[in-house]
Amino acid sequence: MAKIFNAGGRSLAGSIDGRRLLPLAAGTLLVLAGLFCLWQTWQIFDEGSVVEHVHSAQKQAVDVIAAEIASERGHVEAAVHSMDPAHIVADPAQAATELRQLIPHALAVEVYSGSLDEVLHANYRVFGYGKAAQLMAAQTADGKPLTQSVPDAKGTRVLSIVIPVGLAGHPQAWVWTALPFAPVQERFESIATGGGRLELRQGDDRGDLRLLASGSNSAEREANGVPVDGSTFSILAALPTAFIVLPRVWPLTAFLSLLCLAGGLYLIWMRNRPRGLRAREDLAEPVLADLLDTPPEPETPVAPARIAPPKPAKPAPATIDPAIFRAYDVRGVVGKSLTKEVAHLLGQAIGTVMHEKGLREIVVGRDGRLSGPELAGALSDGLREAGIDVIDLGAVPTPVVYYAAYRFNTGCGVAVTGSHNPPDYNGFKIVVGGETLSEGAIQDLYQRIVSERLERGGKGNLRHVDVVPDYIDRITSDVQAERRLKVVIDSGNGIAGAVAPQVLEGIGCDVIPLYCDVDGTFPNHHPDPSDPHNLEDLIFAVKQTGADLGLAFDGDGDRLGVVTKDGEIIFPDRQLMLFARDVLSRQPGATVIYDVKCTGHLKGVILDAGGSPMMWRTGHSLIKAKMRETGAELAGEMSGHFFFKERWYGFDDGIYAGARLMEILAGDLEERTPEEIFATCPKGVSTPELKVEMAEGEHYRFIEAFRQKATFGDATLTTIDGVRADWPDGWGLVRPSNTTPILVLRFDADNDAALARIKRVFREQLLAVDRSLKLPF
Repeated sequence: MAKIFNAGGRSLAGSIDGRRLLPLAAGTLLVLAGLFCLWQTWQIFDEGSVVEHVHSAQKQAVDVIAAEIASERGHVEAAVHSMDPAHIVADPAQAATELRQLIPHALAVEVYSGSLDEVLHANYRVFGYGKAAQLMAAQTADGKPLTQSVPDAKGTRVLSIVIPVGLAGHPQAWVWTALPFAPVQERFESIATGGGRLELRQGDDRGDLRLLASGSNSAEREANGVPVDGSTFSILAALPTAFIVLPRVWPLTAFLSLLCLAGGLYLIWMRNRPRGLRAREDLAEPVLADLLDTPPEPETPVAPARIAPPKPAKPAPATIDPAIFRAYDVRGVVGKSLTKEVAHLLGQAIGTVMHEKGLREIVVGRDGRLSGPELAGALSDGLREAGIDVIDLGAVPTPVVYYAAYRFNTGCGVAVTGSHNPPDYNGFKIVVGGETLSEGAIQDLYQRIVSERLERGGKGNLRHVDVVPDYIDRITSDVQAERRLKVVIDSGNGIAGAVAPQVLEGIGCDVIPLYCDVDGTFPNHHPDPSDPHNLEDLIFAVKQTGADLGLAFDGDGDRLGVVTKDGEIIFPDRQLMLFARDVLSRQPGATVIYDVKCTGHLKGVILDAGGSPMMWRTGHSLIKAKMRETGAELAGEMSGHFFFKERWYGFDDGIYAGARLMEILAGDLEERTPEEIFATCPKGVSTPELKVEMAEGEHYRFIEAFRQKATFGDATLTTIDGVRADWPDGWGLVRPSNTTPILVLRFDADNDAALARIKRVFREQLLAVDRSLKLPF
């Protein structure tokens, strides 16, 4: 077949195809745009009805749950009212048995006195905190005591109902009944959610707990739920998120849809119109494609081509200093290695890890440092961008952040804190899924940031909750000092000053506050109780006021220091001896963990008390991980971190440890003074923590060289964390700090001569590695 050429000798086939392809492509795009606008119109038009459907389902759920609770309460009330109140009061055990027969589906029925004295003095760890709180709240209830859900001994949720016996204003007894939770769950899950999500939650204005959820996980939760009558429950609605990018005006989007569809169909029709008509039009007038194919006249100047402006380059990832990602937290200098941009990226990284684990909610708190609000805000923004809901606790001690993660059942929390570091430092202690991140998990966050493997575009919610009153109530309801002791509290202007005095007063101590006003510049002394210089003012205050004891806390309240009225510093390893004896008296055979910096006498004390001692690496996250692995009931570090699993939650809490210490000292049966009690804890001759400052990262390299070169003769070496050498009459340790670039040393021996010998051996070995070291001993 012959080809047809134009006057310039070029084939016309290519230009004809181009002319036909252009309207087809443009028409197709316009049709697709019209269909998109039509879909957006339907989304906008349907949005209101979807919201109405979800709210209708919410109201239906409230009604059916309220009806179920009313029905169950009616059964229990009928059984209680069928019995003579005098019989119930006279023989509670028999009455409980008879009531159990009248309520055959009840899981448990218990009768308590009208004063609830037995509840006040119960061991809440065994009795159940939720049950105790429900019974105590019944005394002040306005109307019928509220029904709620509590876990039983196996952790299974039950529906619990409290009924007064006798006159409602002055009950002679209380009947507590546990019923199966399954009927409530079945009724809740039978409700169609209308494309959204419903949540059954339990709680009050200080926080709530999600019990059940049904529907879409991607729906956005509303701020407030609808209360269920007669209970502590509420039903919260989450609305489906419609993808709407056009203005939410459906007449406008409908007009755009028709315009695009009409234009697109017209262009497609033009491309496929009859050939005869196209030929006549071609003869009558040239088309644009012909003009473009025709060479310009020589004398006609060619207009310069318009160059499209370049697309903005994708911003390069922020430069992150890898040195801030330490062994068990993230910490750096504010404005240098740690900025709000870094905090935002860290929030995205944490949120990405949570997203992969199916976790959607986290608590965030900060200490009293001046940089805290900006960094905590940026962190929360990053978390929310990753699709995570944030509960902002405000300025609180780090232990309160850990507590809130349990209280609100998130299992996730971040404490924005520089701990005991100087004012220009700040950092992040991170818990995800109940695990405090350390080592490899911390490095994984760094790798996610530098490789940009981060969740984006999320719209996490933010709510502000004050959990401090609940934290104080939880401690003071369990820990009590049997006799009043006077105690001076030195918070070093750290955030613990806002909480610790209330806790110690609440358990029955007379408190004298010292530097308890929160000031992020730490104007009086550094908030680090492991340094004896920082305890000088506390020692003076205890002597001047005649107090029984002095307690010191670090910058974020997770470490404890102790001094006596004689001016003696009770090092944390000797405090741990008292804690171990107390815990093991109730938990015989339990494991007690301590770090490599603790005295060699500690092992013998734990064994004598019937426990199982275990030495482990220094670091709060490393200790907590080992506690989970071994099931230990107690752990402690020479730095002043104490971890109580017995009667508490297993996280490090200096404030709670201070309360437990005062409980032990005030509960001594012989009413001995604190000095006399501490005298029962063996001690040798020891040094405090000694520190050698180095450049960032240099302390790790030094320890590696020291491990290879140092020799200690017949000493027993422990190298799980630095190098510890034990002799029969004492020991010495050098290890790298994981929070600041320093070497930490400590020496302990039976007498001065042995201590001098051990220090001399370590001095020789340290200087053999680096003669320029300035050693503090």
